[in-house]
Amino acid sequence: MYTPDKFKYEALKRVDTPEGRRYATPDGQKLPSVTTILSATTPEDKKQALQQWRNRVGHAKAQEITTEAASRGTRMHKFLEDYIKTGELSASGSNPYSIQSHKMADSIIRQGLCNCSEWWGTEVPLYFPSVYAGTTDLVGVHDGSESIMDHKQTNKPKKREWIDDYFVQLAAYATAHNELHGTKIRKGVIFMCDPTAMYQEFILEGAEFDKYQQEWYKRLELFYTSLL
Repeated sequence: MYTPDKFKYEALKRVDTPEGRRYATPDGQKLPSVTTILSATTPEDKKQALQQWRNRVGHAKAQEITTEAASRGTRMHKFLEDYIKTGELSASGSNPYSIQSHKMADSIIRQGLCNCSEWWGTEVPLYFPSVYAGTTDLVGVHDGSESIMDHKQTNKPKKREWIDDYFVQLAAYATAHNELHGTKIRKGVIFMCDPTAMYQEFILEGAEFDKYQQEWYKRLELFYTSLL
C-alpha cells in the first residue's frame, strides 16, 4: 500500500558550491550528500582497487561499463518507482535495454517488494540538520519493520562483505529520517538485481545496524575534519 501522506517529505534542491555539489534544505542550508561524504572518505585500499580495475580493463572500457550500468540502473529505478506509486509494472516497450531493466524490476517486485506492507515514499529526500542530506529509494514497512530500502543494480552478484558502503548509506538515511520525522528505524534492506535478473537481498538490522551507524559517524567526522 502506497501511503505518501504519512510523512511530509520536503523537496531538496541540488546546488553547486565552491566546495562541490550540495543539497539546499528548507532552512536554507547547503549540505553535502551522503554519497559525496562516502566518496570523499573512501579508504585508500578501495581507491587503489578501483584504479587497478580501470587500468586492467582500460579507461575507455571502464567508462563504457560504468555508463551502461548507470543507465540500466536509472531505467530499473523508474520502473520500480512507477510500480510503487500505481501498483502496476508499466510496459517495457521494444527497446532491448529497456526490456532488460524491466526484467530486473520485475524480479525485485516479485522477490523483494512483495514483502512490503506499506510504502511511505519513493525517492525520498532526507537530511540531518546542519550535517548532511541525500535521497533514499524507498521508505516503508518490510516484513513488519519500519525500514529504509534501496534498489541496486549490479553487473554481477555481490558478496555481503563487498557492499559495506551500501550498509553505511542505509544507516545514514535511517538516522536522518529518525531525526526529521521522529521514527525509530533500525532496519535497512537492499534489493539487488543483475542484468540476468538474478535477485539478491541484503538486510541490515540489530547489532549490525548499530555497527554501520557508528561507521557513518566516523566517516562524517573524517569528512568534516578534512575541511578544516
